Amino acid sequence: MSETHLVKGVDHVAFPTFDPAGTVRFYRDTLGFPVVHSICAAGWGPEQHPDFIHFFFDIGNNDRLAFFYYFGLDQFDGGPQGDVYAKFAEDVPLFFIRSRHLAIHVDSEEHLLEYRRRLDASEWPVEMQIQHETIESIYTHDPNGYMVEITRALRPVTPQEDLDANLTIDALLDVVSGPAPSLDALLVRKAELIVERSSAAEVPAR
Repeated sequence: MSETHLVKGVDHVAFPTFDPAGTVRFYRDTLGFPVVHSICAAGWGPEQHPDFIHFFFDIGNNDRLAFFYYFGLDQFDGGPQGDVYAKFAEDVPLFFIRSRHLAIHVDSEEHLLEYRRRLDASEWPVEMQIQHETIESIYTHDPNGYMVEITRALRPVTPQEDLDANLTIDALLDVVSGPAPSLDALLVRKAELIVERSSAAEVPAR
């Protein structure tokens, strides 16, 4: 008899993208999946890591599809449309491969720690446990070498954060259409959009 099944489904699946504008047009504008969260990061971890934005689409049933866009990274063979085993090619950055992972969610800290116990007692122990902006996650690699994340919510994502995510994506689309996309340029453009939209929403005095 199998042990109790605690997993509630997919939290998010994440992929890299070289074409964030096309990605947004396809998932948000064509398929109707709203943008529900975004993370802007100036580097990540101990490696020589570029600035990036990590953005999420709501695909229903509290499930999300996510993408990473790395500023200043030129497209290379073995990218999103290339061989998944391109990680063995010397010209493929390790951080780009690590962005590809499956995340599944559980309901509570108790359930997260139960999966940590199971993994730590197996051939695939937990490699890291991290609290992000709204979630806490444990990570390992499966027997095929794929990164797997098990996560629990620390708090709900607010409507204000959804609004912020959409501002961020609109700024991203403007920035990547220019000659030199960067996280700094994105944040400047986002600030400009906030001012523009706040001004447009003001009711004229009578």
